[in-house]
Amino acid sequence: MFVGREDMIRVIQEKHGAVGQRHERVALVGLAGVGKTQMALEYSYRVRDTAPNLWVFWIHASNVARLEQGYQQIAAVAEIPGRDDPKTNIFLLVSDWLCDAHNGRWLMILDNVDDDDIFFSGDESDERGPLAKFLPQAMHGSILITSRNSLAAANLAGGKSNILEIHPMSEEESIDLLRTRIPVSQQADTGEDEKTLVRALEYIPLAISQAGSYIAHRSSRITVSRYLQLFYQSESNQAHLLQYEDAKDLRRDTSIRHAVITTWQISFERINREWPAAIDILALLGMFDRQGIPETLVRVDGDELLFEDAVAPLISHSLIRFELETASFDMHRIVQLSVRTWLKIHSKLGHWQKKSRAIMAQIFPDGQYESWTECKRLLPHAKEVVKSKSSDSKEDRLYTATISFNCGWFLMLRGEYREAHTSQEYALKTREELLGFEHPETLTSASNFANVFHRQGQYKKAEEIHRRILKARETVLGREHPRTLTTVSYLGLIFSDQGKYKEAEGMHRWTLEIREKSFGSNHPHTITSINDLGNILSKQGKHDEAETMHRWVLGKREELLGYKHIDTLTTVNDLGIVLFRQRKYEEAELMHQRAIQARTEVIGSQHPHTLNSINDLGNVLSKQGKYQQAEANYRQALKAREEVIGREHPHTLITVEDLGVLLFKRGENDDAKAMHRRAMETRLKVLGCEHPHTLASIDSLVTILASEGKYQEANAIHRMVLR
Repeated sequence: MFVGREDMIRVIQEKHGAVGQRHERVALVGLAGVGKTQMALEYSYRVRDTAPNLWVFWIHASNVARLEQGYQQIAAVAEIPGRDDPKTNIFLLVSDWLCDAHNGRWLMILDNVDDDDIFFSGDESDERGPLAKFLPQAMHGSILITSRNSLAAANLAGGKSNILEIHPMSEEESIDLLRTRIPVSQQADTGEDEKTLVRALEYIPLAISQAGSYIAHRSSRITVSRYLQLFYQSESNQAHLLQYEDAKDLRRDTSIRHAVITTWQISFERINREWPAAIDILALLGMFDRQGIPETLVRVDGDELLFEDAVAPLISHSLIRFELETASFDMHRIVQLSVRTWLKIHSKLGHWQKKSRAIMAQIFPDGQYESWTECKRLLPHAKEVVKSKSSDSKEDRLYTATISFNCGWFLMLRGEYREAHTSQEYALKTREELLGFEHPETLTSASNFANVFHRQGQYKKAEEIHRRILKARETVLGREHPRTLTTVSYLGLIFSDQGKYKEAEGMHRWTLEIREKSFGSNHPHTITSINDLGNILSKQGKHDEAETMHRWVLGKREELLGYKHIDTLTTVNDLGIVLFRQRKYEEAELMHQRAIQARTEVIGSQHPHTLNSINDLGNVLSKQGKYQQAEANYRQALKAREEVIGREHPHTLITVEDLGVLLFKRGENDDAKAMHRRAMETRLKVLGCEHPHTLASIDSLVTILASEGKYQEANAIHRMVLR
């Protein structure tokens, strides 16, 4: 039963409508399994219905033998004299008969013309010469071609203007097709499962028909829902399901296997024979995410002409698409699966997986802000290549570790801490096992892993790792080596968040002194040290000194990095905090508004740093008496922080505490107490009883209780904490 595609049938009818006035050729071109043959069949049936006196000849044209067989069948059906003479040139005999208008109008369908060498490359030993000359151009006849190869189709059809590109079905057509293949008892209860299935099969008719046949032939045991469960369990399940061949379609060439994966693998074999360089590129493309594959990932050699020659047959066979605007390639999911299955059959999958990891390890940037655009573009492909298990070779495992490290660094800076944690943990574990802990790459991995812990609010774990790194770097590199100073600086940041302000100040002052001596005051590392020192001074109430430092750093960063660089925006926000502590609320408000606007634009509204700015602006608004606006900021920050960094993260608890303070100001004591109790109890668990933030929560809760005359309860809290 033919489903959909009425628009394409009409186009073919219009193209062939001039038969009798001029010779018409039309080629249906598209991906294997997209429905070209079925469309040609449906068109031939309709032609016979509307013009019973018109000859319709169907020829399987995948090779010379099948083409010759088709001509012999024409001779037999038309009862052409001389057809049984063994010396007869059957191509010439049939061609002459077709050219004779007295024999009537005709339509010839050439199915599966993927190799135009059959028609244009005559064998020197064959007196018949190129067979294209035996395709008549009589005005009373027309030819319809189906092909996966747009170049071959254009050559036979007389140019690209005679090509009709056949694309996958619409979603509605795909669901209709699926329903024709499945008994009503096995169809989905709702349309959602059907939609999910046809989307997974990318609306490719052959794949949909095959899935429907699989379900139908499994009686009541398999439904659409169950098929989907099996399909999504693993890539190997997908390959198995899409190689199902029990169902037969008598309308198709019975000499060719028609499982959807096998259908594409026929194309791979031919390309491998004729364009080995093309199959290498296809294999490499198949290792990455199937969409938006940057050309730089597969252009591994410098010869542009060879690359273009290799890519051309892949595009002409509709195996890949090229997006000029983004200079990237796409491929269908099932084509990708077919490529991997074919490589696995030929014992080449592991080779190309390793090759893709080697390329990604070399090309993925280090995650710094300047490379974020490229990191974002490459991230889906990096994730894809590390999905497959590394080989046992040390080299391949280190490729995977490098990719995981670089991705983890980028993800951490983007505020995606959970994924960053997983990536950095793998990189550290692999490098420590293969290289040893004191190897520079291992220490860098350990440092980044500790930084992820820090950003996740797990200060003790971060401190433990950094202390271990510091010991190793002081031993191997020396106390004043830049990398050793980086570790000292990180420890200073952790101590600051732990409330150990004196220790943090000492570390930042020592780091700054060495960096100024080694690099000068304008070096990015020195500027960072000045900014960090300004923060710790402000936390200790030395606001004027901190303000001077932050204003100097801001000027330098605006000059060297730009107004919207993430480091510049860090200083903008830090200066806003200092101004707030100095009660310079109007200027502080402007700073935080600038930070929010720019951070939202650069790193997104849900990034932890953006949420910091939103909360900090809430503090300023609260001090200005703008309670409604302040509450909106706090609640926005709280909701997002709970989702992004978790309910027990120290930064989330800052918002809980700040909101509690605001609610108390507004006389909403019960809600305020609930907030302060939550902050106090969680901080006791996460930060300990001596942390300044924990003490602040206790003080806030006790203040409210005292204001209500609940002195006994307030004293009980004090005793509990002191105990």
